[in-house]
Amino acid sequence: MNVPVARPLLGAEEADAVRDVLASGMIAAGPKTAAFEERFAAFCGVPHAVATNSGTAALHAALLAGGVGPGDEVIVPSFSFIATATAVSMCGAVPVFADVDPDRFTIDPGSAAGLVTPRTKAAIAVHLFGQCCDVPAIADLCADRNLLFVEDAAQAHGAMLDGKKAGSFGDFGCFSFYATKNMTTGEGGMVTTASDEYDARLRRVINHGQSEKYLHTELGYNYRMTDIAAAVGLVQLERLDGFNRRRQENAAFFSSHIRAPGIATPTVSPGAAHVYHQYVLRVGEGRDRLAAALRERGIGTAVHYPVPIHRQPIYAGLKAVCPVAEALAASVLSIPVHPGVADEERASIADAVNEVA
Repeated sequence: MNVPVARPLLGAEEADAVRDVLASGMIAAGPKTAAFEERFAAFCGVPHAVATNSGTAALHAALLAGGVGPGDEVIVPSFSFIATATAVSMCGAVPVFADVDPDRFTIDPGSAAGLVTPRTKAAIAVHLFGQCCDVPAIADLCADRNLLFVEDAAQAHGAMLDGKKAGSFGDFGCFSFYATKNMTTGEGGMVTTASDEYDARLRRVINHGQSEKYLHTELGYNYRMTDIAAAVGLVQLERLDGFNRRRQENAAFFSSHIRAPGIATPTVSPGAAHVYHQYVLRVGEGRDRLAAALRERGIGTAVHYPVPIHRQPIYAGLKAVCPVAEALAASVLSIPVHPGVADEERASIADAVNEVA
């Protein structure tokens, strides 16, 4: 058996879509990108979506469009991928690290509230591993303190809370279409927003600060998506609901069949539709031994994430107290949950965890 922890599912339809774009001659941002933006906005239930060339670019562009700059502070969870924080640093602002909830692994609203200062401009809430954060609490905090609410939804395409989709709650929702995500364009990203003003700002930020062609009114970047990537995205978006259902089926199987002592399976919050970008076990001190044993059986694993962001060397000068993030970093292990995992493979994975844990 050889089951990787992640695998993009790309087929003939994506290949045909790319060939059509290549034949058209319009390979940079063009009509496919515009169509992808329109359909992704409709999927999330928002008026606007702006395509970018990466999820990191999406975060950076959103923060810039929201007015984040030097001297500002932005609250971020310490247990996340590094881009959640470095996008803040790219604005010249300072990331301030909040701890996370021990059950759903997302930003702890109480920890975040205790970090607000007069310099705080925004809070980034990550919908980690495919589950929405405590949106009502973070939304209330941002409203009460007049902060931008930025959703890092890089791992949460189609995730829902109380009937609303990730990317529709905050001032901005930021998605990644990296190869391992629930849907992919190879590399790529998207920013969603309900604001006409933010939409216009985003389009300037990602296109060299142009308000019209060759008229540059502010500092901007080349963060545009290509029509090649957008063509793949349009096909993947049509397949996304099916991909997510299969992830949920695989996750439900694991949650009902993994019964090894000392292994905790993921918690799903009330009202949440988890889309399982990763299926993350809490293992504890035996994590590395379990990972090695699964690897010997051809089962891929990964640790998301082995070092909390506040412990990364780049942020060594910043102080943070995040004991839950540190405990999770020492105990989590992701196992394959992607749509390419077959029924017999997931049964073997569950059996292997139970046998060697």
